[in-house]
Amino acid sequence: MLKWILFASLCIQSFALEISVESAKDDFIKYSTLHLNNETPFSCQAIKNDFELTTKVLCAFSKKPSQKIKSFQNDFFRVQSLQKKDTFFIIITPVHKMKLFSNIFDLTKDDTVFSKRASNAKRWFIVGYDKKFPLIKQQNEVSEIALNFPFFLDKDKMPYVGSLDLQGNPVHIKKVEDVKDYLQVKKEFQNKNYEASLETIEDILQTYPHTLFKEELLYYKIKANAMLGNWESVIEDAKVFLQEYSPSDNIAEVLSLIARAYAELSLSTDADYFFDRLFSEHPKSLYTQWGYIYKGDMLVDEGGNKEAKKYYIKALTRTKDLEVAATAAFRLSNLLLNSSKKEAAKYVMKIVKAKPTFFAEHLKASLDMMNTFAANSDYKTAAAIADALLKGINATYDEYEEILKQRAIWLAKTADKRAALDAINEYIKKFPDGDYIDEIENLKNELFFDVSDLNATTRLKEYDKLIEEYKSQNIGERALYEKAKLLLEQREYDKVLALQESLRKLDENIYKDIPQIIQAAAKGSMEVSLEKNNCTQVLYISQEYNITLSDKWDDGIYSCAMKGGDFSLSKTIAMKNLKVQSVKNREKWLYRYIKVEFATGNYTDVIDAAKDLITLIGDNKKSPYLDVYRTLFDAYQRVEDEQGMLETILKIEKLFGVSYKDIDRYVAMINVGSQMHDDNLIIKYATKVMRIQEESHSYAQSPFVEFALYDAYMNKQEYDKAYEVIKSLDKRELNAAQRARQKYLLGNVLSKLWRDEEAKKAYKESIAADPNSSWAKLSQTALEM
Repeated sequence: MLKWILFASLCIQSFALEISVESAKDDFIKYSTLHLNNETPFSCQAIKNDFELTTKVLCAFSKKPSQKIKSFQNDFFRVQSLQKKDTFFIIITPVHKMKLFSNIFDLTKDDTVFSKRASNAKRWFIVGYDKKFPLIKQQNEVSEIALNFPFFLDKDKMPYVGSLDLQGNPVHIKKVEDVKDYLQVKKEFQNKNYEASLETIEDILQTYPHTLFKEELLYYKIKANAMLGNWESVIEDAKVFLQEYSPSDNIAEVLSLIARAYAELSLSTDADYFFDRLFSEHPKSLYTQWGYIYKGDMLVDEGGNKEAKKYYIKALTRTKDLEVAATAAFRLSNLLLNSSKKEAAKYVMKIVKAKPTFFAEHLKASLDMMNTFAANSDYKTAAAIADALLKGINATYDEYEEILKQRAIWLAKTADKRAALDAINEYIKKFPDGDYIDEIENLKNELFFDVSDLNATTRLKEYDKLIEEYKSQNIGERALYEKAKLLLEQREYDKVLALQESLRKLDENIYKDIPQIIQAAAKGSMEVSLEKNNCTQVLYISQEYNITLSDKWDDGIYSCAMKGGDFSLSKTIAMKNLKVQSVKNREKWLYRYIKVEFATGNYTDVIDAAKDLITLIGDNKKSPYLDVYRTLFDAYQRVEDEQGMLETILKIEKLFGVSYKDIDRYVAMINVGSQMHDDNLIIKYATKVMRIQEESHSYAQSPFVEFALYDAYMNKQEYDKAYEVIKSLDKRELNAAQRARQKYLLGNVLSKLWRDEEAKKAYKESIAADPNSSWAKLSQTALEM
């Protein structure tokens, strides 16, 4: 049989799929096989037609290869790939014919159960052929329900040798009996039982001198001796380790420990050699960061504080390990305590925030540092260390009660009185009969009026009890004073004002700010009233307490004063703001000043101020104060300045058009026209009034406006227009006298139009409307003529 490989294996990272294609001949007939191998089982399915011939094989994988698999083809197969959602497919179609087989045999195992129809397998292969299936000369039908087992005879099995060494000899592994003891060493070290771990290490080395754990045992021996401060032993063992186990992953740590050991023995030259090796050979190691701290410690012992600080800062800034960072910060704080207390406190607070348990783990050193801060009057930092210590120890420690007491005392000397009260209460709760209970209770009494752990409502009740219990005594007076301050804080301004009589009786030499408290309450009450638009209260407080609020309240005060009719206050507020620098605000307050002056009848001042505001507004058609033209017109009307009215109404029309708001002003212009005998003026504004009334369906100015317009048209002999105007009153509700007048005037204009019969009818209706009126008499005369 001739065989050659056409397509080699394709391996893709993260998807260990191997595809291989082989072509060969069987009895001079060509055929080809395609093998699919994967690390994890996958599914392949043969799609067949009605003649049981395989038309397609579909293989599905749960992962997509990181590299693209290109389509390829030989004389028997076409291979394509497809990604659909989360599933990757390989599709094989035949050029002629093909069959799919799963390969589930494991040749390293006996008694493998064979399944003809495997649904998942790690290996599948496909045979592609032309007409006749190769290799197998005769195929027997197999029952679908039959079991097919591979058959083995024990005598046919090959002997099993097992693992072989490089020379081909069997490897015999003897049970390692020192494993248990090695694990015991690790356990003792983890439990910080360093003496016991050293003893166990010596026993193992004596019992098993050739133990496989010799490197690890020496490593733990170095570490245990370092923990116990046996620096000579550390140096001796570390030299051996560095010489014999230089490839070890623990080299950096051993270098840091031997360097520290030399430093502890004041052998700085030797220490520097190993520090230099550590820093240069393992710059990113955690133990290099520890090495910075050890080097700093050595420099401190030699008096090189400035250089030591640099190494501590290196350790702090380059590490991500909390223990290293906390240790470096602690060293820095100790180093700076005498030279820069503020900077020292900064590093303490870093530890408090990141690893508060550090202080309890280094109890003696932390107590010394805490007391040093307190001695330097840095009570806040001292209390912070005390708080961290209390979180790391419990009441079984001899130092616990005193630390608890000291924390309360130190906090009481800071601005954080509430924290001090919490600390006091914690001491009282844990040590009600403690050694320092009297001192703590006295401290609590001193803090009573500075801070309370009660809410405002409960504190007010306590103050009331003290006021009642200690009348005319210092504590009762203090309680009254504190109650007033608390009520002021709670914005209970009216309640403070209710206490003012009692407050004014307090000793003004002790309670010097009582007038300010009352004034602040009055001011607050006025502000709250302004917020709630309670103008009655605003005006009362303003008059009672002579309150002057900040400018931001001027708007509200002005509005309330105007609403309450307190024009004097309104004018005072407005005048105060007339000279403000902002043109926008000046316009606003000048407008308000005009409103006050108009309300009080100072029309001449209104006219002068309005002219000033109009000058400020200029050509600004969007000014919110254009309404000043209407006020100016009304002022001109009050002083009977007809020329001013004429000029201003034209501006009003230009700005606002024909507006219902100006109907009374148009009526005023009708009257001006009547006084000036100016029919054109009457016609102009009477026409506007009638149009506004029609559009609004409101006829408050009828029949006055119609009579005036009628007379003007009659004077101008425009009888048709006069007729239309007077006729429109037929649709309006008029009293008897008005109706008699309307009908008479209607008859009159009809006569002018030579419509005599209609005129007679109108005269008769005038007489019928009010027979006793002068208009009825005129109508009767007209009829007789």
